[in-house]
Amino acid sequence: MASYVPPGAPRPASNANNPPSSHPPPNFRANPNSLADNLHNLNFNSAAPRAPSPLPGTPFSRQATQPRPPSGPPFPPTFSHPNEPSPWIVPPPGARPPPFVSSASRGLASNGQPVFASGALPGGQWFPPLGSAPQPPVRPPPTMAMARAPPQPPTATSRPLMGSSLIRAPPVQPASPFSAAPQARQPPTTAYPYGQPTWPLQPGQGAPPPPITGSPQPPRMFGMPPPLPNQSMTSVSSAVGQIGAPVAGASKIDPNQIPRPIPSSSVILHETRQGNQANPPPPATSDYIVRDTGNCSPRYMRCTINQIPCTDDLLTTSGMQLALMVQPLAIPHPSEETVQVVDFGESGPVRCSRCKGYINPFMKFIDQGRRFICNFCGFTDETPREYHCNLGPDGRRRDADERPELCRGTVEFVASREYMVRDPMPAVYFFLIDVSTNAIQTGATAAACGAINQVIADLPEGPRTMVGIATFDSTIHFYNLKRALQQPLMLVVPDVQDVYTPLQTDLVVQLSECRQHLELLLESIPTMFLENRTAESAFGAATKSCHQLALVPFLQETLKEELTSLQGRSIVLDFQEAHKLLQPADETLKAMAIEFAEYQVCVDVFITTQTYVDIASIAVIPRTTGGQVYYYYPFSAVSDPAKLYNDLRWNVTRPQGFEAVMRVRCSQGIEVLEYNGNFCKRMPTDVDLPGIDCDKTVMVTLKHDDNLKDGSECAFQCALLYTTVNGQRRIRVTTLSLPCTSILSNLFRSAELDTQFACFLKQAASEIPSRPLLLVKDRMTNLCINILLSYRKFCATVTSSGQLILPEALKLLPLYTLALIKSKGLRTDGRIDERSFWINYLSSISTPLAIPFVHPRMVAIHDLNSKEGDQSLVPPVISLSTEHVNDGGIYLLENGEDCLIYIGNSVDSDILQQLFCISSVDEIPAQFVLQQYDNPLSKKLNDLVNEIRRQRCSYLRLKLCKKGDPSGMLFFSYMIEDKSSSGLSYVEFLVHVHRQIQLKMSS
Repeated sequence: MASYVPPGAPRPASNANNPPSSHPPPNFRANPNSLADNLHNLNFNSAAPRAPSPLPGTPFSRQATQPRPPSGPPFPPTFSHPNEPSPWIVPPPGARPPPFVSSASRGLASNGQPVFASGALPGGQWFPPLGSAPQPPVRPPPTMAMARAPPQPPTATSRPLMGSSLIRAPPVQPASPFSAAPQARQPPTTAYPYGQPTWPLQPGQGAPPPPITGSPQPPRMFGMPPPLPNQSMTSVSSAVGQIGAPVAGASKIDPNQIPRPIPSSSVILHETRQGNQANPPPPATSDYIVRDTGNCSPRYMRCTINQIPCTDDLLTTSGMQLALMVQPLAIPHPSEETVQVVDFGESGPVRCSRCKGYINPFMKFIDQGRRFICNFCGFTDETPREYHCNLGPDGRRRDADERPELCRGTVEFVASREYMVRDPMPAVYFFLIDVSTNAIQTGATAAACGAINQVIADLPEGPRTMVGIATFDSTIHFYNLKRALQQPLMLVVPDVQDVYTPLQTDLVVQLSECRQHLELLLESIPTMFLENRTAESAFGAATKSCHQLALVPFLQETLKEELTSLQGRSIVLDFQEAHKLLQPADETLKAMAIEFAEYQVCVDVFITTQTYVDIASIAVIPRTTGGQVYYYYPFSAVSDPAKLYNDLRWNVTRPQGFEAVMRVRCSQGIEVLEYNGNFCKRMPTDVDLPGIDCDKTVMVTLKHDDNLKDGSECAFQCALLYTTVNGQRRIRVTTLSLPCTSILSNLFRSAELDTQFACFLKQAASEIPSRPLLLVKDRMTNLCINILLSYRKFCATVTSSGQLILPEALKLLPLYTLALIKSKGLRTDGRIDERSFWINYLSSISTPLAIPFVHPRMVAIHDLNSKEGDQSLVPPVISLSTEHVNDGGIYLLENGEDCLIYIGNSVDSDILQQLFCISSVDEIPAQFVLQQYDNPLSKKLNDLVNEIRRQRCSYLRLKLCKKGDPSGMLFFSYMIEDKSSSGLSYVEFLVHVHRQIQLKMSS
């Protein structure tokens, strides 16, 4: 019989270019419940929702509005082909690109009116329609019947806004994270963020270059030309100096020749496997389209090294980390094939009887298909009779190309009855709003009520959507929303020491039964508490009372009553112990968070504050329940309501799942060491996720427990059991198989920079609360030095000791390490709450957003009119150095969360008038809302901001900065390549790294 052909390989007699058979097997769903459908209606730059009037009069009036979807395709940059192996020092043309995304098409027209203006923005949708609801399978039909279990309290998923709380339910049609105040719903237009959703090459797109064969090329030195073909290594005298040489060598490095990110705008077409081998994925920060040919899309799972070291010693020698970045519900590119759903009926998906691994393309069938060998544990299992199929002459099943689970790296199974102990619970959205004096006076209560009132329109109708609302100051106020009542009835719980719920029913009701009451209540709350003089904010007690309903909160301002003991934490007692302020004050909120997780309640906290609130303690709840912290400091009633509304809308409408459990399995020889992210872990092997969404990433650290065979493949599989927004239990299975190697240079050649650095970030964030900042900085620097030392010592031994050699795949690692050291989380001059937010934001950040968060993108906007021929909305990226910032320019800097616009002192007054309607720098407002004026330059700036917000999937806060002002100091603190109080310059850091390498090599 012919030898076995691995998955992804064409049959000997078939054309490799032919698509799979158009006749799927009976158990295949051609049109699954694609989570990407949830992004049909994205609207990006919008006016803030109209907040309820604080004046008495007619509090029960409201105009129903609905946001309109946006337009504008994104065109992220392309990096050099991942197969390029040679180690370079000077970035060659087409080298690995930066973590930035550029665009080549025109997008939205406006950022909307200032704060409370209504009206939607014109534009198309974020993603094209991908089909209707999934069709029922042909055989056998799925059943949601479940084994009986003892009665359990209702499950809820909740997320708070500091000033409110929420529990999520399945949205009918998701909306944009960035949208205007809703208006009458209009049919979506067709606009594709990445071009038309077709697989063939588009005009201007190029296929990935073929892999480079032959021996690796020698490295290139700083400021030197590429090596000649007959040279094995280029020799150059030391630019840094030998050991003990004076630091003057730093001046010999040409700053224009050191490695920097190189943006590009073309799209990469990536096949996950080719020629029976795994293809290295494109950079996470690039724009790419994936064709799943056996391995999963890198959007769902990436490895820090794309060749697995055979031994632990080899991994230790490399200095690199072996870890997976898992983002199981990531949004696919609209041109990519949607995740396919397979229903095996009551028998459930085929699994290994020993390790419980799920059927995947790398399980080998033998004995004419009657048995199969598990690619994780090596056990041989009997093939179920109903799943049997004969093998072809190539050793593969004859139906392999027709079954998604045998030819795709990512597939979703319908969960059978054995995966359930009860019926999936309806999702409940419960909002808990702070109405204390600070919340009322700062406008946070009005902004929260306005945002919730608008978001209610995006929640689905039907019996599965349930909502509730409560407010709190020093007491807790519940509201009976029963339709039989003429108006909502307030029920006050004054005892916050022994909290309770005043009713067991009617506090959470179906949305269809209480929509009118809910809208009237939200409009009247700011007026009802307008004269409130209660400064205390019983957040902890209010949260606990919601737990008795299996619900949760939407927080605001201060925590004086519940967390009085934390007020002294804002004072740094000792420099060496300052990190202890980043730890939770006590175990009360942690115990509450674990209870929420047990009841499958997911909490998001929206903090709209102008004072210290101890985020380190508050964030324990969202972090344990799979939620998120949103931080608006200092809260502005002028500019922040728009962001609050867009953040809340994206929170409840993005692709997400509930009641989830996740496990990662590995081939023999590798095992999971640790999980890192926002979850609750009650078992060593699994993580519990009361809520998981498309933005959440879990880092899985791996270790060797045995040696691997050189030339074999090591497989990883992530299985996520969750409830969809429509109440169906699904198992999303993501499988990745990578080659094993015993050659150190292969590890460096296949290293993944974006994923490696994301590990750096997450490790730093986890260590900051428990170690002094200086020790964390030293550890991050040493991680970088040890990697480069290993490469210099074992892979570039023929070069002079005075030469600094960087591996091509990791040539930007020193720059990003320096950016991390200078970031807000590791600076000693930052506020405690800002550092706590930084830590919690990084705990679940996705790989594409990790590098931009600490190494922002800066572009010039004063000369947008001069780039008429450039089709990209985003101008060329500028290095983060004051050398590139002049007094006559205006510059935009963004990191995915904040957007700073720096205005030089000598900017032309005509440009200021066109962009900001001011005549001089002295008129720059402290609170800024971007508006579009009737001139081309203003329109281009609005288009640019809209494009960046869409690329980052975040409604960035805008702030104007000027020289000689604290805002200007904030802007220049991001000039990473310059020397500052927070660290060395980029050139000096390279000198430091080189000297440390020399010292270690000579020791």
